[in-house]
Amino acid sequence: MVRPCPEMKPARPIGWPAAAAGATAVLVLAAAALHLVREPLAVPIPGVDQRPKAPAPPQQAQWTSPLKRQCTSPDRALRMRLLALQRDLPSSIRRISIDPSNYGERMGRDAYGTPLNTTPSMVVLHETVYGIGSAINTFTTHHPHDHDQVSYHMLIGEDGRVVETLDPAKRAYGAGYSAFKGRWDVTNPSMAGSVNNFALHLSLETPLDGEDADAVHSGYSSRQYDALAVVLADWMRRYRIPYDHITTHRYVDLGAERADPRSFDWSALQARLAALGALC
Repeated sequence: MVRPCPEMKPARPIGWPAAAAGATAVLVLAAAALHLVREPLAVPIPGVDQRPKAPAPPQQAQWTSPLKRQCTSPDRALRMRLLALQRDLPSSIRRISIDPSNYGERMGRDAYGTPLNTTPSMVVLHETVYGIGSAINTFTTHHPHDHDQVSYHMLIGEDGRVVETLDPAKRAYGAGYSAFKGRWDVTNPSMAGSVNNFALHLSLETPLDGEDADAVHSGYSSRQYDALAVVLADWMRRYRIPYDHITTHRYVDLGAERADPRSFDWSALQARLAALGALC
């Protein structure tokens, strides 16, 4: 937006004394200088002033975390068990390579050229619906079409085994049309925004009675909650993720199509994260 130039004052009659004319000239120059100080030239800067901005996500219900700050745990046996799992985690994780069509790089700029912070700042919890083997088979299969591409960073089986399907440095395709606390990243101008560029995705294996579209199932095993807490505590420490930035696919999904993870017990996670000292 270029401001119009200020109108020029008409000159004094030629018959005025030279001194008056000189004084007038000085005043005009001083006024012009003052105007320049007050009103910088609004010259468009290509790629900056005129650059389009990414659209903001639509409004969604406020996220209120079921997790609470807790600095101590009365369950010493639970703490000892989890600390042992924590020590063994690096060697116990099974790592697999998934098909490159099902993940991408975290993008340092959005589709409009705006710099983005790609450090993971939240965790989205999911469930597999079918067995963990089915999820792994899906991730390792080539999918040329966008709507078929999917992945999570971590899977946790009913028996507590932990499978890393994608390095946290990469962008998993865990949530499509999504936002969290008023934030999404638009990395493709032809598609809506998503949390994937700054999220970590973790999925729990669904029990056998949950392989349907019912609203609930029998829930997740104690071993799953143990492993979940250990993985989350590691991510929270490594990336400085606050506990209230652990959320669900149901919440971040702007299309209101996702319900996972169903039958999730937040109190079970609360007790375990507190025992690990991750909520203080």
